[in-house]
Amino acid sequence: MSYKELLTKDSYWMQHNEDLSIVLSTRVRLARNLKDISFPHALTEEEAKKVERQIAGTLEQINIEGEKLTYLPLSELTGIEKRVLTEKHLISPDFAQLSVARGVAISESHKIAIMVNEEDHLRIQVLLPGQKLRQALTLASLIDDKIEQELDYAFKEKFGYLTSCPTNVGTGLRVSVMVHLPALVMTNQVQQVLGALAPLGLAVRGLYGEGSKAFGNIYQISNQITLGKSEEDTLTHLEAVTKQIIDCEMQAREVLKTQSPLITQDRVWRARGILENARLLSAEETFSVLSDDRLGIEMDVLPKISAGFVSLLINSLQGCLQYRSDKPLDGNFLNYERANFLRKMYQRKDG
Repeated sequence: MSYKELLTKDSYWMQHNEDLSIVLSTRVRLARNLKDISFPHALTEEEAKKVERQIAGTLEQINIEGEKLTYLPLSELTGIEKRVLTEKHLISPDFAQLSVARGVAISESHKIAIMVNEEDHLRIQVLLPGQKLRQALTLASLIDDKIEQELDYAFKEKFGYLTSCPTNVGTGLRVSVMVHLPALVMTNQVQQVLGALAPLGLAVRGLYGEGSKAFGNIYQISNQITLGKSEEDTLTHLEAVTKQIIDCEMQAREVLKTQSPLITQDRVWRARGILENARLLSAEETFSVLSDDRLGIEMDVLPKISAGFVSLLINSLQGCLQYRSDKPLDGNFLNYERANFLRKMYQRKDG
């Protein structure tokens, strides 16, 4: 499979699932480093290349659930290809800025993405649609075990897995859920609900992690500390908090339905009208109207469409649009291409 074929397809976590409501996706990430080798930031270029060759060779031999991994050296990727990987959450935004002795191994479905020589030698990531924390951890642990059969990890009995950032020491586990909270935003409750998470050891970020905005009323919620906590503790805690957030969002939707039904209906129908008719759409406006449209569908105000919410969001971003069109896009050309893409998708009604 060519790079083009691999990168243009929808990632598994983006694929349409009518049952996805509020929790859009689950991510599990394990940070690992090789024994007796400096962390990536302290390696010389030659040392980093040696580590990359060793890890890449191991990853390309691994078969997980019938899928092999394809290793993509960042030095061989164009800027737009790196942008697509970032937009699909397969690499981090900071990682995309690097190139020498770094790369990512991804499975054909994109469930699995393993960054090499990011902040740690290995960042094993599993991305699944909906709330599937335990399934994601099971798959990540399977990959981890297969790699550990071939490579020696940096591990101390007293501390656990050693990592570049002290907050990852221990299990090296970061778990997160991506949630869509339009009703909490519309009822001005979102800051109150999410503001209560920091004292619980949870971080709240925007769509693309630290420092990013919550475009489309989408937030990522993840654990902050791994040292002294078991994997089971981490998962159980996030599951319980996520359930409370879902309950709060559903209650807010009931408030909209009972206290301001006409305002809500007007808002979501206006969003549908824009998506079906607009000729120019910025990324920020697109995320806003797609969020409102999704809310209208889930509240049984708007008719369903065949395309999935997450797929529409990601595929309307600049990198994905430009990579599919094979031409540079910016300014109004980009906004026109985005509006044109969405109009076509909204013409494909269910039934």
